[in-house]
Amino acid sequence: MLTIPENTTVTEQCVEVQMLTSPEVSEERQTIVHCSYVPMYMRADLIRIWPTTYLVDTESGAKTQLLHAFNICLAPFWMRVPPQKIFQFTLIFGGLPKSCKRFNLEEQITEEGGFLVKNIARNDSDVYRVQIS
Repeated sequence: MLTIPENTTVTEQCVEVQMLTSPEVSEERQTIVHCSYVPMYMRADLIRIWPTTYLVDTESGAKTQLLHAFNICLAPFWMRVPPQKIFQFTLIFGGLPKSCKRFNLEEQITEEGGFLVKNIARNDSDVYRVQIS
């Protein structure tokens, strides 16, 4: 069961959260990941994404930084997901290394419950759809 500290803010809606990016990041080389999440229980669930979420090349271990998150709150904020309803959000990352053939979506956090989607096959468009459980 998810325990939320008393001083944590829960919002009903976070439409768009943008992270700062350095000017060196080229918008031409971005990787888009459309995510679907379905709460596992009959009750409403809470969701958020940590800025320490990466695409990790399974061969080299190279990490690609999260640049933008849409329709999901960034930690430390939470947002509610209605029970048994598919919740969709989009993550924008920098460009994957040219040599990358497979990668993992990894939310690297110091507590349980981080998102992990393994062995995503690279495609020519660098646009992906994943289901998170």
